[in-house]
Amino acid sequence: MSDLHSAVDWPDDFSGRVRLFPLPNLVLFPHVVQPLHIFEPRYCEMLADSMANDRLIAMALLEPGWEMQYQKKPPIASVVCIGKVITHTPTADHRHNILLAGLRRGRIIREIECGERSYRQAEVDLLMDDYPADNGPMRAESQDALLDMFSQLVPDGLGVQESFQQLLGAQLPLGILTDVITFTLNLPLPVKQQLLAEANVDIRCRILSRCLKELLRVRQSHEPPSDFPPRFSSN
Repeated sequence: MSDLHSAVDWPDDFSGRVRLFPLPNLVLFPHVVQPLHIFEPRYCEMLADSMANDRLIAMALLEPGWEMQYQKKPPIASVVCIGKVITHTPTADHRHNILLAGLRRGRIIREIECGERSYRQAEVDLLMDDYPADNGPMRAESQDALLDMFSQLVPDGLGVQESFQQLLGAQLPLGILTDVITFTLNLPLPVKQQLLAEANVDIRCRILSRCLKELLRVRQSHEPPSDFPPRFSSN
């Protein structure tokens, strides 16, 4: 367990500069772990530099219309999730499988000219979870309601149910809980990005609660699936 904690420690000498890994279909969150397969040469270079340094990689969501500019610098969302590589397995064909643990939110200040590097980099301000004092008395009630709705959406399956029971027993702070639930649910990417960008934990909880209420409404009314809300994903 101590080795795992050490693997996800935040570096004391963080420079404020991050390596950007933009993807069109993933929003990473703090407190979760994402497997990734890296094969493009520029991102293999990014990974090599990361492993030789602080092991940090910032996952960024590509904005709509990225397809026409993918090989250049298509626009990305302004808030990223900075993760740390906790396992790295190179393959025989010079590709890489990694596990990336989300650690912190960061807001991009500006992108940096990378010189000879083929991947993008940026300076960021770290965003810490904000727990407004005036909402403190209502927070426990909001957390219980969120967990109750999430419990109704957990799909059948022993592994998923066991994971949910562990989540219930962990007594996680509300900020962590919202991140874990948002990552688990198959919500639309713009909604996930909105929740990543929201540092106010109470506002984040309210947005997520509205999403869960809508998911439950559709399930209970037996309406046909629509673009939103999507069906729950067990992945």
